[in-house]
Amino acid sequence: MRYVFQFPDIGEGIEEGKILEWFVRPGQAVKSGDPLVKVETDKVVADIPTPKDGTIAATFGREGEIIHVGDPLVELDLEGIAGMEAQRVASEPVTPLKTQVPVQEEGFGVVGILEVAGDRAVLSASAEGLDDVSKLATESRKVLATPVARAMARELGLDIHMIHGTGPAGRVTKHDIQSHRGPVFGLHATVTLGSPALEPEVSYEPLTRIRKTIAKRMSASKQTAAHMTLFWEVEVSELVALRSRHKARTAIAGANLTYLPFVVRAVTAALKEFPHFNSVLDLENERIVVKKHYHIGIAVDSEAGLTVPVIHDADRLSLVELARAIQVAAEKAQSRELTLEDLKGGTFTITNFGALGGSFGVPVINYPEVGILGVGRIAEKPVVRDGAIVIGQMMPLSLSADHRLIDGGTATRFLQAVAARLSDPSSMLFD
Repeated sequence: MRYVFQFPDIGEGIEEGKILEWFVRPGQAVKSGDPLVKVETDKVVADIPTPKDGTIAATFGREGEIIHVGDPLVELDLEGIAGMEAQRVASEPVTPLKTQVPVQEEGFGVVGILEVAGDRAVLSASAEGLDDVSKLATESRKVLATPVARAMARELGLDIHMIHGTGPAGRVTKHDIQSHRGPVFGLHATVTLGSPALEPEVSYEPLTRIRKTIAKRMSASKQTAAHMTLFWEVEVSELVALRSRHKARTAIAGANLTYLPFVVRAVTAALKEFPHFNSVLDLENERIVVKKHYHIGIAVDSEAGLTVPVIHDADRLSLVELARAIQVAAEKAQSRELTLEDLKGGTFTITNFGALGGSFGVPVINYPEVGILGVGRIAEKPVVRDGAIVIGQMMPLSLSADHRLIDGGTATRFLQAVAARLSDPSSMLFD
């Protein structure tokens, strides 16, 4: 029996990925769980394993190509399975990744299986029909084109389906658009001899998968949550001195003691005082879902874009453990080694724009969470202490909250609770 395995929905809103490396080829025998292909998504790089034992009959997609959830990945020859047993196997859900997301498979026939995936359906029948399968998969998929080519085609009013692609796998490129526009529109540039070459008015950059995801999540947050932002400055001279005294000791333990572990500790304590900040608003069921665990997301600025790895059960970690966990999360984000588990389950987010020299900001809530704290750069400023003007170390804080659930008074008291612990770090020993 022939069986077509599609690129599964691995969760976290991932819709597409790029094929980095194939581990199998036609004719190769595989066992359930063997890796088929390495795929890069907007969040993680993951190996997709085979869900069943069999022999690879065909692979779909070349290295470097983009595939979407539901696109065929491989066709397997499942030996010794036919008739009613084939129908039973066809209806079994598979869980190919550690995230255990069930992939529903529908449709079956006498000589093969019809995998239903929206308007991208692939029929597997026999070895003689492999060419037809590949042809159907190609025809039902949208035209392959680079983002630059698509943008140029839109600008010029061209139907990209009518353009012959010369790139890999027939991909339409910028040069294909440029060579096509003359015959269609009769556009031939006239340049006077000796005149300088015309500079393009615009340039095009491809929109990366991670940037598309960021755009979607930020839009969803601003369109759904009712944002309000409060600003606060807290005098943290004692915190600066405490960190200075113990930085070398934590370095010996393999951790870089920044101010962020202290902020995380202050935030988790405040979340326990104000549980609605550690909640989700469920309007559909008319309830507030209060989380009893404290998983703190740390926004990390990397070359690939903004990611938010999560420090799970942050309230149970010591300052040294927090420092080490934050350091590891940042390193994994920079090297794009984060797993889906690293990104799941956040209940509140902290963003540290002070690391880049920023002071105040208006952070966007990491929806469906209801709050996010922005931390600015500590700076020396004059303060009044015991009736005298002295130099103090001031830390700017910016708190954004979902006004649908969090009132202004609650937000102010939450921010005061965070600030009180940062100004008197020894008080956190008793939380």
